[in-house]
Amino acid sequence: MKKVIILFLVVANQLQAQTVGLLQHDAETLDDGYVLFAPMNANKTYLVDKCGKQVKTWNSAYKPALSVYLLPDGTLLHSGKANNTTFTAGGNGGIIEKIDWNGNVTWTYTVSDALRCQHHDVKALPNGNVLVIAWESKTNAQAIALGRNPSLVPTTVWSEQILEIQPVGATGGNVVWEWHAWDHLAQDFDATKSNFSAIASNPQLININYNASAIEKDWIHLNSVDYNPALDQIVVSSHSFSEIWIIDHSTTTAEASGHAGGNSGKGGDLLYRWGNAAAYNSGTNATRKFWLQHDAHWIENGLPFANQIMVFNNGNSRTGGNYSTVEIVNTPLNGFNYGTTLPYLPSDPSWIFNQGNTNNYYAQNISGAQQLSNGNVLMCNGPTGTFTEVTTSGTTVWKYINPVTPNSILSQGSAPSQNLVFKSIFYPTNYSGFEGQNLTAGNTIENSNTVSDACNLTFAATDFVLWDEVRVYPNPTVDNLFLNLGDLSKSKIQVQLYNSLGQLVYEFIPSNNETLISTANYSNGIYYIRISSGNSSKSFKVIFNK
Repeated sequence: MKKVIILFLVVANQLQAQTVGLLQHDAETLDDGYVLFAPMNANKTYLVDKCGKQVKTWNSAYKPALSVYLLPDGTLLHSGKANNTTFTAGGNGGIIEKIDWNGNVTWTYTVSDALRCQHHDVKALPNGNVLVIAWESKTNAQAIALGRNPSLVPTTVWSEQILEIQPVGATGGNVVWEWHAWDHLAQDFDATKSNFSAIASNPQLININYNASAIEKDWIHLNSVDYNPALDQIVVSSHSFSEIWIIDHSTTTAEASGHAGGNSGKGGDLLYRWGNAAAYNSGTNATRKFWLQHDAHWIENGLPFANQIMVFNNGNSRTGGNYSTVEIVNTPLNGFNYGTTLPYLPSDPSWIFNQGNTNNYYAQNISGAQQLSNGNVLMCNGPTGTFTEVTTSGTTVWKYINPVTPNSILSQGSAPSQNLVFKSIFYPTNYSGFEGQNLTAGNTIENSNTVSDACNLTFAATDFVLWDEVRVYPNPTVDNLFLNLGDLSKSKIQVQLYNSLGQLVYEFIPSNNETLISTANYSNGIYYIRISSGNSSKSFKVIFNK
């Protein structure tokens, strides 16, 4: 009995000692590739493989503020803290820079002075320009002139702006488009002001008195920005309003300052908003969906739920208790006409992770989520620096804890603290930014990791398959959906069919180049075909219309 107890204690101590880096790796069910993250209290950005081993690092003179992205040419887009002394709220930055694969800073641009400051997030556009969200300072007199209740206004009010910056040279840039929230305000407090109107009748405008405070300058607090090139639209997340907003980017700057023009015909007014209908007097806390959310972005084409919007709903102060959810919102029509039904549809998200599990998952601030090609979701619990990949049913198949703190790398066995990460981003092995680069895995960031030591990734030649060879037709289809697999049929592949809820409804291993799926057993609607070859996969959106 005594020997058994000693053995149990040894095993328990070994398990307890595994506290940072890779903690779980279920190779059969996760989506292999690389994860990019920038610890908030460090000057280094890391790219690790799914075994938790370092593949690449970038150094910066600035701590992140707060997002980083790997661009299709292998360049790191990095936002940095300029230590602005006027805009001192969380997420403050002011620096946008590009760092090439070899660590050279190829472009730096500053949006930081006494009147404005970049914060939280940036977004690279297909044309090479960069979208930036920035605070802009307004006086209390300016706020009162637009109908702010004088008892609910501090000395200064921080509004929000979105800038599109065209890089010029090593340190220059041209602002080629801009949008200002200040141009799209309404209020029902002071009838003598020109923007006086019924809030519920004008949901395209922002209520200057919603959530107003005599002490809080940071009134809107945007914390993410994303761009949809097919729609030429921008989605932002307003933390303070607990809403996501969609804005027309097809406008000129002049049109963006008004209420007409652009593809929508609505200028810079909000095309769509969702999450908290109380912000436009069309709901209550009982109907509220979002609670201080982050990371609103469109899901990429080719993935299940493509062109729907994924949001990390932090759930801070949520009715019924604090817990976080990841939610996908299917915006009406996914286009210019978002409808006039109020509150804005849909009534509920199309997919939710962790619904109602008050004690299961919680991140009080920052954080993000991303859908992967196999339908899994990679989540970043920002305050704890924990990345988890879950299946559509919510099962965890991968878990990693950032070991980087402000002053050191945590040793295995140390309790993680101050290892915050704004969000983590997954890139598949065949991402264009990796082409021609050395992706040899090195050591783990932490000093030891038994889970990483036991993990082995073997990428076959099929990791870089030519998906252009694959044909899925006709689409929409009435009777049969045909799959022509090209040269992929020479290697073992798997085909999976998912419904619009991300549920796996059929899977098989084809035996020849041309195969088909009959629609007879399925309802009409949107489905997703996922074709896997080796460690690479591709998803196709299809429509069954019998």
